[in-house]
Formats: sequence, C-alpha cells, structure tokens
Amino acid sequence: MANQPNIKAHSLTGRITDGLMLAAFKAVKRNRGAAGIDKVSIKMFAANLDQNLRALLRDLKDGSYQPLPLRRHYIPKTETEFRPLGIPAVRDRVAQEVARRLLHPIFEPLFHNASYGFRPGRNCHQALQAVLKHHEEGYQVVLDSDIKGFFDNLPFKVIMEAVAQKVADGNILRLVEKFLRSGVMEDGAFKPTTIGTPQGGVISPLLANIVLNHLDWQLEQLGWRFVRYADDFVLLCQTETQAEEALTQVQQILQELGLTLSAEKTKITSYGKGYSFLGFWLSARSRRMRPKSLKKFKDKVRESTCRKHNFQAQVIVNLNRVIRGTAQYFATPFFTAKETFHKLDSWIRMRLRAMKYKRRNLDDNKKMRVKTFERLGLLTLESFCWNSPCRRMRSGSSNEAISGRLARRVIITPWRWDRPETERVTPVNMGN
Repeated sequence: MANQPNIKAHSLTGRITDGLMLAAFKAVKRNRGAAGIDKVSIKMFAANLDQNLRALLRDLKDGSYQPLPLRRHYIPKTETEFRPLGIPAVRDRVAQEVARRLLHPIFEPLFHNASYGFRPGRNCHQALQAVLKHHEEGYQVVLDSDIKGFFDNLPFKVIMEAVAQKVADGNILRLVEKFLRSGVMEDGAFKPTTIGTPQGGVISPLLANIVLNHLDWQLEQLGWRFVRYADDFVLLCQTETQAEEALTQVQQILQELGLTLSAEKTKITSYGKGYSFLGFWLSARSRRMRPKSLKKFKDKVRESTCRKHNFQAQVIVNLNRVIRGTAQYFATPFFTAKETFHKLDSWIRMRLRAMKYKRRNLDDNKKMRVKTFERLGLLTLESFCWNSPCRRMRSGSSNEAISGRLARRVIITPWRWDRPETERVTPVNMGN
C-alpha cells in the first residue's frame, strides 16, 4: 500500500444519477429500519418515490443538501450499559447510501486482507476461520484488543483526512462532513455532534474501515499477524513477550488516530485458556457460544415463552425465527458444542410445556413428546449442526444415506395450525 501512487478521485458528484439514486433507495428498503425524527417511514417515502429521489438528487448535486438530526435510540449492551444508536431519516439514509456507493469502489481495493468487517464477500465466519488457521500454525498467544468507544470517540479530523487522501471532490467531502455533524435529537432537545460517527448510519461502517486501514497496514509493516472485524480485532503471537511488544505498538498507532485501548477489556491471553471473539468462545478444547451470546439467546426465548401467555401458533413462529438465526450463525464446521444445542433444545421444549400446562412437571413430557413438537413445526438447534443427518439432508447432500423413518421425522407436516411462510428454513444473516 505504501508504494502505491496517491491518485485521487475527482468529479464523483457527476456520477450521481437517477439509476444510482434508485439503487440506493432499494438497498435502504431491503435493510428496512425505523423512521427518523421526521417520522417518515420507508413506505411513506416510497409513496412519492420519483419526486423524492429527484429532489434529493438535485440537493446532492448543487450542495444544498442538509441532513436532519439523528433520532437517538438505546439498545442493551450489558445488563447495566446501553449502546447509543443514531437513526437517520429515510431520506438521509438514501443520501448516505449514495455516498457509500461512490466511496466504496475507491477504498475497497486498498483494504488489508485481514479486514473482514462490512466488506463484500467477507463475513464473521471467515474471520474466525482465519484466526483458527493462525492458531494451527503455532500462534497461540493472543492480544485480545478492545478500542474504547470507537464509534463515539473517532475524531472528525481523522475521518476527513483519511477520506481526503483518496477523494478530491469537495462536494462529496462536504457531504461526508455534513453526515458527521448532523447532531442528534434526544428527549426533544437537539445535541450537536463534535466527535464520532453514529452507530446506525449507513456510511459509518465504511468510514470505520477507512480509518482503521491505517492500523492494518502499520501492523503489516511491523510483521504482526492479526484479524480485524470492524473495531473488533485480535493479534496473534508466539510468545507473551511478543504480545506485550505488540500491545505497546498498537497503543502508539491508535494514539495517532486519536483513539485508545480499553484498559479493562484489552488483555493478553492464550488459545489454551480461551478468549471471546465475534460471539464465539475460542479455545484449544472447544469452539462454542460465549456466555454473553448464550444469555442473549435464552433471554429471547424467555420473551416468547412467558408462562402466563397462551400457547399459540405465533409462539412457534417467533421461536423458529430465534432458533434459525442463532443456529445458522453458530452451527459452523468448527463449532464443537453440539451438546449445548441439545440441552438448549430440551430447555425450549420444557418452557413450551410449562407454557401449555401453566406448570413445570416432568409428567408433562409424556403429554407433549418430541414428535409432537416436530408436528407443530418447531425447529431444533441440534439439527443445524454439521454432523447432523438433518443438516445434511437440508443442504441437499446425496452422499449420505438417510433412512425413510428419519426423513419422515425431519419433514415436518402441519398439525392443527397451517405452517406459516416464515417457518421455512431459509438463510438469514445474524449480527452479534
């Protein structure tokens, strides 16, 4: 990267066309999301789509575009902490998607191969497989790094300088700065933003990768092995001495970006002891759900299986959505905790029996057996595991012989309730 000529992109504004505007809106529509402070939903924006897109295109081209303040929304981070989100208006999300589509082709070829977050054709599982590959090659010591409040503490100056290294179109640079300085509305009061890039913005992940690309290539020049997914990254070493040296160097590089490591969450550990990365607990003995991910899954199941509620068809629909999303994220070829899935499946059935009979009694197992839940259409976590016959049949494997009896058990037929469209086994993306 250092040897590449510094060629900048000019006249990006001229690439804003009707086709780009429509493609940006379709991307925003696919991602769904709530309305901003103007309370205009995607459906309302689409009701007068042509006029709205033409007006937005005109504002983007002549530089008169002004984004609305973000709507503040908090989501649980831990039991005592909440993560602040900034939800842009639909119009502003379309504008951000336009800017993202203009900037992405410029910066994507410059990103390091060890960066996996929010990039086309890359995902969390590939990042985890890269980490495991480093462990197999003998890199057993881990610098588990956590950037303190990355999205909230990223200086505007650092973001704009990183973008301006490859972009010379002043209108686009001003547009990006407008996104950053749009402010937020919280409890009816406007609060200006002077630092950070909002979590919830369409363009924020790209800006994060652009800034942290400096960290990636600095680590490359120093000879370290690492894997990064957005602001979450681990550095792999062979000895603790190397890890301590790497820690000092990472702190120096982040200081150049106006960032710091969290002293509480950053630690030097080993593959033998285990550590948490992208929702998994990775260790030499097992690759399983981390305790926080397990608790989050159980909390979602509890929400759908409250005993005081009636046991209705919608309960199965809601549970299948949670089960499918969790299983398709964690049931990877390197996942080793099938027994955990087995116990969770039993626990879910126990809660459904308690919901049905308003009690918890082992005698109810005879009244509602496993076959009953299969007829109801309830999915199981264990059936998604890679060594499961059910998984092989769903993936279309013709090499494994499956008995007719097992096939009849897996192919779930409607019973009492018609099976909804949402219960079909289809791939979904799960963020963690």
